[in-house]
Amino acid sequence: MFAHRSAIAFAPASVGNVGIGFDILGHALSGAGDRVHVRLIDAPEVRISAIHGADRELPLDAASNTAGAALIALRDSLGCAEGFEIEIHKGIPFGSGMGGSAASAVAALVAANGLLRQPLPLAELYPMALSGEAVASGSRHGDNVAPMLLGGLVLAVGERAPIKLPVQAELYCAHAHPHCVVETRAARAALKGAYELGEFVQQSGHLALFLTGVARGERELIAAGLNDVLVEPRRAPLIPGFAGVKQAALEAGALGASISGAGPSVFAWCWGKASAERVGRAMVEAFAVADLKADLLVGPVETPGAKLLSVAH
Repeated sequence: MFAHRSAIAFAPASVGNVGIGFDILGHALSGAGDRVHVRLIDAPEVRISAIHGADRELPLDAASNTAGAALIALRDSLGCAEGFEIEIHKGIPFGSGMGGSAASAVAALVAANGLLRQPLPLAELYPMALSGEAVASGSRHGDNVAPMLLGGLVLAVGERAPIKLPVQAELYCAHAHPHCVVETRAARAALKGAYELGEFVQQSGHLALFLTGVARGERELIAAGLNDVLVEPRRAPLIPGFAGVKQAALEAGALGASISGAGPSVFAWCWGKASAERVGRAMVEAFAVADLKADLLVGPVETPGAKLLSVAH
């Protein structure tokens, strides 16, 4: 079953939800990610030997860790006698809205998959990645793990196989990560309460416009659709200076801007690299007005997904 004893893989950060696609739409984000080293062991279990680079204590118990839970699900699926030892190198800050918990799970799966004599197609790792994500968020939603696996913009609906959507090369993302934390579970708690039917109709229309705009390469439709009326208004109060940051992005020429994942990061879609860089600078400056330093990432929406870095016997 196994051809190698050790492998290292990388999974990029991601923008979950992409504003109007709560829990179903996400895209890979260049410039940050997690790296995981997986070793084959004779014991029938999954162990986590070390976690490096984390800005807070993360669980070493495999079942309580996203990477460990994902590999437990992989072992169950393969029915193998051997186990895995995991060493995690964090490159995504905790509670940043960049899919940090998902990245560890995806990188671990891609590394373990690289040990197999006949590796599975990356899309087939999706159910195991959902098992890892559920440990952190409490639900099996794929808007982070799916784009990390496949790259680019991905539609992930429930347990169905994720669908990678073609994206124009001109579409870029400017992503500003302020130095503060919004925990995923707290951000999801902010969404409790009643919603009006009209809000759902409006949101559905925006999602339809957005997806049509992406399919046709029409920036006007993308801009018209990238307007979250359901989730953003309820989470915006958790992010200091959000309104000013979003306004700065739009005034600088963004097609649209919203909360990245659960926040506090803010992303903006732009047409062309130069526009994205200009928008990104405006977002960072707006966070500074709110007394927050912010890190900026700029890259194409069509960013590569997870990759196997090395294998060894």
